[in-house]
Amino acid sequence: MWIYSPGIGHRPGRDLTGFTVETPDGVLGHVDRQSDAPGRQHLVVDTGAWVFGRSVLVPAGFVRRINAEQRTVTVVPTKEQIKNAPPFSRDSETTDAGYLDGVGRYYAGLDLSEPPEV
Repeated sequence: MWIYSPGIGHRPGRDLTGFTVETPDGVLGHVDRQSDAPGRQHLVVDTGAWVFGRSVLVPAGFVRRINAEQRTVTVVPTKEQIKNAPPFSRDSETTDAGYLDGVGRYYAGLDLSEPPEV
């Protein structure tokens, strides 16, 4: 869950800051920062006004596609699923093993089956 899947467009060292993050049900926000730490790769996404200006953490394994030309990152969970993840409040949490383990448990328990085509 903490590493990018092969073939999604990830390149080590690519800065995703500012990329738009899209979910199956709309735009979540923009990548504020990222961690490429071995075994704990993730994105911190600024949701803007959508969730009262809060940031959320998304493990790299939930990234479905990165499009460098369009500057977009598409993720598997919905906005609601991400909104209900353990709250992210300070930068130190991006390296806090207890917090990251809790985030991992939350995402591991999600039903991420593909939504039906409309």
